[in-house]
Formats: sequence, structure tokens, C-alpha cells
Amino acid sequence: MKFPKDFVWGAATSSYQVEGAPCAEGGGQSVWDMMGRHAGKIVGGDTGRVACDHFHRYREDVDLMSDIGLQAYRFSISWPRVLPAGVGNINQQGLDFYSKLVDALLEKNITPWLTLFHWDFPYQLYCRGGWLNRDSADWFADYTALIVDRLSDRVSHWSTLNEPQVYIGQGHQQGTHAPGLEMGFAEVLRAAHHSLLAHGKAVQAIRAGAKKDPFISASNTGNFFMPDTDLEADIEAARSRNFAILEKNVFNNTWFSDPMVLGQYPEDGVELFANDMPDISAGDLETICQPLDYFGTNIYWGSYVRANDETGFEIVEKEGLAYTDMGWPVTPEVMYWAPKFYNERYHLPLVVTENGMANSDYVHDGVVDDEARIEFHRRYLAEYGRAIEDGVPCIGYALWSLMDNFEWAEGYSKRFGIIHVDYETQQRTLKNSAYWYSHVIAANEIPSGRPRMLAKAIA
Repeated sequence: MKFPKDFVWGAATSSYQVEGAPCAEGGGQSVWDMMGRHAGKIVGGDTGRVACDHFHRYREDVDLMSDIGLQAYRFSISWPRVLPAGVGNINQQGLDFYSKLVDALLEKNITPWLTLFHWDFPYQLYCRGGWLNRDSADWFADYTALIVDRLSDRVSHWSTLNEPQVYIGQGHQQGTHAPGLEMGFAEVLRAAHHSLLAHGKAVQAIRAGAKKDPFISASNTGNFFMPDTDLEADIEAARSRNFAILEKNVFNNTWFSDPMVLGQYPEDGVELFANDMPDISAGDLETICQPLDYFGTNIYWGSYVRANDETGFEIVEKEGLAYTDMGWPVTPEVMYWAPKFYNERYHLPLVVTENGMANSDYVHDGVVDDEARIEFHRRYLAEYGRAIEDGVPCIGYALWSLMDNFEWAEGYSKRFGIIHVDYETQQRTLKNSAYWYSHVIAANEIPSGRPRMLAKAIA
């Protein structure tokens, strides 16, 4: 299956998950440093203090990206690395790190796709109320303006927030991610609203200060639903369920995306959340709804839906599904239906900004034979390609993840990378999936045949 000639192939990481040395050379702490000090919050008591040591090894890592043939690298800036207190004094050494990283990428003809916030909120601003403080939107806008001023002469691809559904939902309602809070739902929605304001003000700051024409979005995620059959009734049931809010949480497909793109909160959510709605000042929704150049979404798995005359839909429990090491089902069709449904609703070109699987990988005789990951990506990309063939304007793909890394509350117990990292020695080893992905990029198509044989042949 061929992809469009200008399709962009990339891979993704985030700052706290790979960089290590968060406080080195003048950097400040984040809420994930705080999380690491709480016993029992992270598997194995792991922290991001060393991670993949990308802060010191970025040149080696960029060389590996080049070896694979990546056309784009999606990475994030650590807000407290460049502004240790979140506001105020600038840490020039932290800024210099990202400037050198961008230069190294460009030297290898790899386009930087920069994410401004991937969960490492400055600890000192958390102590001032964090996302509960309405000023957080202005703090983020000022930080954005700084990054734009220093890097936009070379960076044109921008994402404001990564998965607000997760850092608000799991960080402020469930308490399983940093900052580890279990707040009432009114406070959760307040933090969510301020995050949305931060997104809108960041987009304004990028467009006001960018030295190169910017290409801007955010990266959302949610609960995805697919029709159990090709019957029109099942397709409509899945479409409806994708954009319905039925529970008092923010892990859904519209609470963040609708205000960003459509300029309003979804009506069913407003009705369900009525007693907990945040204060919305005049002009807030206009600030949040800034013009975006594409719709970014992170897709890993979905649920199957069948039409039901009584309730409109029902979830179908599929037997025999494979599961990843995260306990997530392997459902390739989600890469067809999620882009299709999103495009119908938001009418924007689409980029899958994360997609991947955790697998039990190990090095044997210098080889990591992760056939399961190759098969996973082959099947998911085939469905993504099918969406493109059916007219969905999908323009890029960022595989998660470039390398094994600190997987948040799971610590180092889960491996998503196409590069194996030995956390004791920091030795990098290209997995067979990296060689397979290199073939995909070079050919701009998904190879046919048995994945294992292809991977070894390319290697």
C-alpha cells in the first residue's frame, strides 16, 4: 500500500521520558519529580532522573534517527528546564540544549515537530495553584513566546498540549499521574478550562512571534469506538458513541477538541456537568478557538460498537483479541475509523501524533526480534492507509516511541520503543521494528509478506 508522496514519517518522545538530568545545568523541578518522591506512585520506585540520558546523548540519538530514515522527530520542551520557576529567570543552558537539538536534527534533514507541553508542569507553579490558577494560561503563553522567540527561526511545526485528557483526568481526578490529585469534578473542569485557555493563548503567541510560517495543532486522545460490522446502523452507532459524553470525566473525544476547533463545549457534556461547570469569562471560548492547521491525535486502541434499538449502541466484547504489555487490545481498525470520524466533525487535515505498543523486548546476540511490534504497526498502518484511500486527508504519522523510556506511572517496566535501551549501560540497539520502519519510510509503503522475514532482510 503506497502512501501520498508528501506523507511525513516520524517518531516521537517527550522530554521527561527520555532526557534525564531534569535539574542539570540550572533546570528546575516538575510535578513528575514530585511524583517520584511519593512512595508507591510509580512502579519500582522509578523516576526520570536518568531515563535515556538523552540530555547528554542527543547527538547519538539523532544519528540513529537518521540511520532509520526519519523525516520528522516529535519531541517536547521541558518547561522547567528553560524556566526553572516556570516564569521569570531564563535558564540559558536549558534553552541552548534545545537549540542544539534542533540544529542536530536539521543537519540530518529531520524536521523538528515541537510540543510545548508534555506533562512536566513546573513544580514551583504547581505550588502556586498549577492549572487551578487562571494565571496558568498566561504563564504558559509567556513560556511559549520565549520558545518561539528562540527557536522559530528553525522550527515551524508546533503542538501546544499533549493529551490534556490524560494529565487532567489521570493527574487531577484519578491521581495516578502527576501531580497525583484526586479532586472534585468542579476542580477538574476548572483545571481543564485553564488548560484550554493556555492552548488558545499559546497559538496566539506562536502566530504573533513565529519567524517561519507556523503549522500548529494540539495532540488529543480519548476513547475511540468502531463499528462491529459494516452495516450502516453499526457505523452510525460508532460515530455517535465517539462523540458522546456519558460519564463525569474528561477522558472523551470532545471536551477539549470541540472548544479548540468548534469554539464551544459539547452540549451533552455541559448538560451532564452542569453542577460542576467552571467559570467561563467573556471571550474565553474565542481565545480557546484559534485557527489550527491540522488535527493531531494519539491513537492506540478502540472498542467495538453495535447498534441497539433500546440504547442506540452497545459495546461488543470481542473474543480472541491480542493484548499489548499495557493490557490494551490490538484493534487496527481504530486507525481507519478515528481519523474518518474526526475529519467528518472537524474538517481538518489529520496527523496521528502517537501510535505504538508496549512489548516484552530483550537483546539476544545483539538482535531484538520484536515481530509482534512489526505486525502491530503493519496492521495499524494498513488501516490508516485505507482511511487515506477513502479520502481522509491524513498527512503524517509519528510512531510511539523512538526509544524505550520512562513510561510515567509504569516506570521502566514497559517498552514502547523501536530502539532498545539498556538502562544500566545506556546502550542503544535498533530493534527489528526499526529496520522494518526504515523500509516503510524509504519505500513510502507498507511491505507485504511476513514481517519477521522482512525485518531480517532489511537488517
